[in-house]
Amino acid sequence: MAEEKDESSGFKVVDRRTFTSEGERVAGQAERGQEPEPRSQVQQDASPSAVLESEPTLSEDSARFATLVSYLSTTAMFQLGLLPGPGGEYLPPDLANGRRTIDLLEVLQEKTHGNLSEEEAKLLDEVLYELRMSFVEVQKQRVSKHK
Repeated sequence: MAEEKDESSGFKVVDRRTFTSEGERVAGQAERGQEPEPRSQVQQDASPSAVLESEPTLSEDSARFATLVSYLSTTAMFQLGLLPGPGGEYLPPDLANGRRTIDLLEVLQEKTHGNLSEEEAKLLDEVLYELRMSFVEVQKQRVSKHK
């Protein structure tokens, strides 16, 4: 049963190694050169659903980035006591974990500097600004309650 092949997968496997396991050049590699097959040709061989799942478009990458930023900012707001939990209850602020989540967004900003679209960079800047201001406000309220 393991020998049966499912030809409906839409994937084409091409061995691009230039040397055999014995270390000899594979026949035909010198004529073809070292150029990889263009992505468009590979995508034509694959089924449309496989291409969509394996190759995100620019807008999908932007959406994924925005989703990540949204997830982390929502987590920080929950940790700062600004959003209710799943049951609708507000928990006391957890400033240490809120700060850690904001720090994660700052690391994301540093590591992606120069690699984001203008909209993505603006989103991250605005979210970090709002979270920092919220953190300071929650911290002030907590200090004033304890005086």
